[in-house]
Amino acid sequence: MRILPLIAATYFMVSGGPYAIEDIFGGAGLGAAILILLVLPFIWSLPTTLMIGELASAIPAEGGFYVWVRRALGPFWGYQEGWLSLAASIFDMALYPSIFVFYLSKLTIFAGHSQQMSSGWLHYGLMLVVVVISALWNLRGAPSVGRGALALFYLLLAPFGVFLALGLWRGLTLHPAIQWSQPHTQAGLSTAVLVAMWNYMGWDNASTVAGEVENPQRNYPRAMILSALLVALTYVLPLAAMALAGFSTEGFSTGDWVTVAGKLGGPLLALAIVLGGSITGIGMFNALVLSYTRLPMAMAEDGMLPAVVARKNRRGVPWVSVLLCALAWAIALNLSFERLISIDLILYGSSLILEFVALIVLRLREPALKRPFKAGSFATVCALGAGPTALIIYALYVSRGDRIETSIPGFESISALGLAAVVALLGPLFYWFMAAPMARRRLAAAEASD
Repeated sequence: MRILPLIAATYFMVSGGPYAIEDIFGGAGLGAAILILLVLPFIWSLPTTLMIGELASAIPAEGGFYVWVRRALGPFWGYQEGWLSLAASIFDMALYPSIFVFYLSKLTIFAGHSQQMSSGWLHYGLMLVVVVISALWNLRGAPSVGRGALALFYLLLAPFGVFLALGLWRGLTLHPAIQWSQPHTQAGLSTAVLVAMWNYMGWDNASTVAGEVENPQRNYPRAMILSALLVALTYVLPLAAMALAGFSTEGFSTGDWVTVAGKLGGPLLALAIVLGGSITGIGMFNALVLSYTRLPMAMAEDGMLPAVVARKNRRGVPWVSVLLCALAWAIALNLSFERLISIDLILYGSSLILEFVALIVLRLREPALKRPFKAGSFATVCALGAGPTALIIYALYVSRGDRIETSIPGFESISALGLAAVVALLGPLFYWFMAAPMARRRLAAAEASD
């Protein structure tokens, strides 16, 4: 995979465009939303991209962040890194097929009738189509996924280019009053910050395919910085155009880009925004399949999972891992509990902290390691994780009351933080009772054969 496809794939692993940020300015107002989206990258995204730029260029191995943590902290913590990331994917990956179906259902309105797709077998079947298409696409290899991400990137952002031009033109010609602020609550601001964190997370996902990237020592640092800039711009510029056009964001929620697009450019632009939303769902799911499926492969190669999981096809794709992960995500599509951002942030945040620790430990243990890109001095490296860690603690605090509705008798409502903690604690149990004995047996067999 070359640098432009890598940038496009990273973009979809993190963002997928301005979709799903509506709740940020719906809860905080345009002015506060733009401020959050401008400030957060410096505290949350930039330290992460610098960390990934150094580690991915120094250790460009398939498995990415799992390999870094294992090398720095040992097999136990390496396993926890892989476990936390894969566990988070179960709660996360169902969202993107849902986005696809959500916008696809809006197409029926343009066709003159409304088709119920919000529940039932039709809803599940359409989401399953996204899983199957993405699995088959990924079996063609990382270059195919990267080229597809680049094409989807252009298709996704083209309508927002028109949206931006029309918004600026409306502002310059009609001079409407700009509604920068609106009444909001502390809970609304907290929700805006959490949603923004979720929309800016996932940079490390691109590291797991380093073995399939052309000149990773050179391309990873560049791809990280350019992707971060692109994500921030594609969030802020449509918001700025909307503000200059004089539209209010009060009560805004997911899907309301379509309403504003219709007011700015008529039904054709609204239709293009709807199609872009469907592209976002497919593009993000497809790119994340590329990332997550390299983790079981790398763990299997280290003896943490059965060796069959590491099998590859002639294109170098870990096909067993792709099929197993696709099956798990397909089953998770039908889970009855509501997905909460707080679960993602807890599990992802825990794995991210381990990566920052690995960065520091590798500087101490392997000072001679060739680092084509360095995130700064040792003091800078030690300070990089402070901002992300503080935001993760903040996310834990503000989401302490979040609950998940389930269909489990006796557990109709459970704490989101409690569920995330239970999932995280299963990692050590699986390591001690399954992964470690499996690794010891494989090592003993290898020594006996020698």
